[in-house]
Amino acid sequence: MGSWDLPVPKILDRSRSIAPPGWSRWLVPPAALSIHLAIGQAYAWSVFKPPLESSLNLSGTLSALPFQLGIVMLGLSAAFGGTLVERNGPRWAMCVSLVCFSSGFLIASLGAATRQYWLVVLGYGFVGGIGLGIGYISPVSTLIKWFPDRPGMATGIAIMGFGGGALIASPWSAQMLKSFGSDSSGIALSFLVLGLAYAVFMSLGVLLVRVPAPGWKPAGWTAPDPAAVPRLVSGADVSARNAIRTPQFWCLWVLLCCNVTAGIGILEKAAPMVTDFFAGTSVPVGASAAAGFVAMLSLANMSGRFVWSSTSDLIGRKNVYRLYLGAGALSYLVIAIAGNASKPLFIICTMLILSFYGGGFATIPAYLKDLFGTYQVGAIHGRLLTAWSTAGVLGPLIVNAIADAQKSAGRTGPALYTMSVYIMVGLLAVGFAANEFVRPVHPRFHEPKEAPHEHAHT
Repeated sequence: MGSWDLPVPKILDRSRSIAPPGWSRWLVPPAALSIHLAIGQAYAWSVFKPPLESSLNLSGTLSALPFQLGIVMLGLSAAFGGTLVERNGPRWAMCVSLVCFSSGFLIASLGAATRQYWLVVLGYGFVGGIGLGIGYISPVSTLIKWFPDRPGMATGIAIMGFGGGALIASPWSAQMLKSFGSDSSGIALSFLVLGLAYAVFMSLGVLLVRVPAPGWKPAGWTAPDPAAVPRLVSGADVSARNAIRTPQFWCLWVLLCCNVTAGIGILEKAAPMVTDFFAGTSVPVGASAAAGFVAMLSLANMSGRFVWSSTSDLIGRKNVYRLYLGAGALSYLVIAIAGNASKPLFIICTMLILSFYGGGFATIPAYLKDLFGTYQVGAIHGRLLTAWSTAGVLGPLIVNAIADAQKSAGRTGPALYTMSVYIMVGLLAVGFAANEFVRPVHPRFHEPKEAPHEHAHT
């Protein structure tokens, strides 16, 4: 991975994006948001599922394929492209993301227009998924370098955009399908508009992003005394190649995988889940109320990314993951025990779980920075996101397979989900244990102090 060397156009060269003196670091989060709000459209894929199923005669499993492949490619492209992102800088990475993500929609549009579903899968899932992965990690190490005083808050702002992208994309896509029609030509036109509109929107981030000049630091901020920092916050740097050899990396991989599996299981099946839970009660949930429930979960996912990651700057990463995993397991336990006895209790618990899901994503870059330094944190983050690829398959698989099996056995209501809820409690307990095993990285993995780090900075 580290040996790849691609030619970079002059305008995208990192040296062209070094911030001039007096540049405001507060312009960098909007640049990151322009990418993350666009690629966050992935969470709105379910809007296209019913029209695709009816117009192309697809099963529910087949219509989910572009989304699933997109999440798998997100993790893989982030892992394999992380070193390139570090070397070539955020402007190059954001441009690659723009080209892949927008091209994915254009290929999918052609697929829908010609009724060739494999082109939709190839475009949205494979090509667009590469744009998702490169775009997701593109601003992370840059934000951490601009905000050494508040790394959790900085990455939370950007990654909040990924959680909130669906709040824009869902109603917009639904309105287009209403205006253009929900047949294959209407879907094709909707994909075309999304591809072109996101290309324009993401180009703002490409043009706006800057990296700090070597040696820059915020006015009035001094690096903390190594003797005074918490034990897990390292003053040393670890390369991406060395990071994956440490037990700390794999502890974080396990806790992220467990936390994401627990959240994405609900997220992927939110509307049918809330409908099934309260189907046999005096207060059943209709289609519009279920859609409102999905919007509330998106809001919890988005706000959790900012609130909890900012909180981690105050209480520390290890403590905030104790909250995500411990309180998440308790929330699932309450759902299992209460069943359909209380709708408000169900909504509060699921919103909490989704806020921890979002918070887990937003806090992980700062946790990596604490343990491994800023040297190649973007590349390390990319490798860690393979945990998301795994969870993206695992979470929906657990919830859907068990619900289908229980339905075949004649069960209804909360009984469809009881077993999966207890599995999620167990997974979160495993994640909690993995977090407890995190210790400072052994000095043998540290880069020598005289190493020429600047070549790897973004």
